[in-house]
Amino acid sequence: MNEIYETIEEKIADLLEKRQYTALRGILQEMNPADIAQVLSGFEEEQIPLLFRLLPKELAAESFVEMEPEEQELLIQSFSDRELKQIVDELFVDDAADLVEEMPANVVKRILRQATPAMRTSINQILQYPENSAGSIMTTEYVSLRTDMTVEESIQRIRKQGVDKETIYTCYVTKSRTLVGLVTVKDLLLCADDETKIGDIMEENVISVETQTDQEEVARMMSKYNFIALPVVDKENRMVGIVTFDDAMDVMEDETTEDIEIMGGMLPSEKTYLRSSAFELFKNRIPWLLLLMLSATFTGMIISAFEGALAAQAALIAFIPMLMGTGGNSGSQSSVTVIRALSLDEMHLDDLPIVIWKEIRTAVLCGLALAAACFLKIWLVDKLLLGNEDITLLVDAVVCLALFATVVVAKLVGAVLPLGAKALGLDPAVMASPFITSIVDALSLLLYFLFARMLLGV
Repeated sequence: MNEIYETIEEKIADLLEKRQYTALRGILQEMNPADIAQVLSGFEEEQIPLLFRLLPKELAAESFVEMEPEEQELLIQSFSDRELKQIVDELFVDDAADLVEEMPANVVKRILRQATPAMRTSINQILQYPENSAGSIMTTEYVSLRTDMTVEESIQRIRKQGVDKETIYTCYVTKSRTLVGLVTVKDLLLCADDETKIGDIMEENVISVETQTDQEEVARMMSKYNFIALPVVDKENRMVGIVTFDDAMDVMEDETTEDIEIMGGMLPSEKTYLRSSAFELFKNRIPWLLLLMLSATFTGMIISAFEGALAAQAALIAFIPMLMGTGGNSGSQSSVTVIRALSLDEMHLDDLPIVIWKEIRTAVLCGLALAAACFLKIWLVDKLLLGNEDITLLVDAVVCLALFATVVVAKLVGAVLPLGAKALGLDPAVMASPFITSIVDALSLLLYFLFARMLLGV
């Protein structure tokens, strides 16, 4: 795809340089709005408004929604009031609300001045809901029908109102604004009798969410039930809006990105990597780095406490990195598996006993396999091949026993800590690789020196 974008950019740049605007318009009109946004992002700031003005009104609005906030602000600053009104009038309410939320105050004032009173009311309604809630990502533009309407009347209503709605395939049936059912356009078109009442063919068992429902839960429900749209109701089951699949996909992408960043030991970023400055990346990374650096103090304290043991058995020093690395990797495997299961709603807090029992069995199998391989490696490679005279059967046994115990403990810690974070209302992703590794490093050293003291008497 990148090669295709580069080819299109080169062609557009060539036509732009030659001022062949008619040919440029023809190329842009054939492109998808998302592709237009992608291509325009590769041009200089002074060229983007010129190319954007070549787009037809409806395509321009659709492409505008797909652009990054920085490019949107650049275009708004270059728009006249008439141009801005044309764009705002073509936006769906949820897209307009997102735009208002992301723009600086002076730009927001211009946007709201050009919006119709009805749109301003809808934007303000959406912005009142908590961040990351169903209400904050819904649109108030949907087709509603009544139970006493006929199929013919419903189709006429869809034709009349559907032009300005984000989706018309699923229509919601309300009675005094209360959600009572739904019908699809397929149901209406395939109905044999145009005089059939909507109340007779509608689906009454409607799955919906409340305005305060977390957006991640909304996205999970839409994925689970394969919905195109999901109705949003208030506490009295009154219809207030819908969440469409494109917004749900954005939520899933944002939440996944946030989890990956947290699991990597960073604060979540609101910008993409290429659009983030070095200082912004520094601010997102340094808190975790400082915390993890300080947590490593405990590892140093443990090594210092057993300095005499290491002096007496110098061969033990060489295996410390292996033990700590294997322990950290084992804990990370379990934590990532559990965190992913929690994020997909495949696991809940009451599954803790099942998780512990499963991880114990898995850890024992992994620990035995690793310990056996380690025993052979130390004896054949370190002892016989490299000729390390300090290695004895007892030293080999200490390393392998410590390795087995470390793997078991690390996998239990890696599985339990994310569930513990969930119980405390924290993001389970916090208990990912960096945090788990710091804990397991300290525990692996304690176990190592415990076995050394028991078997070697150091």
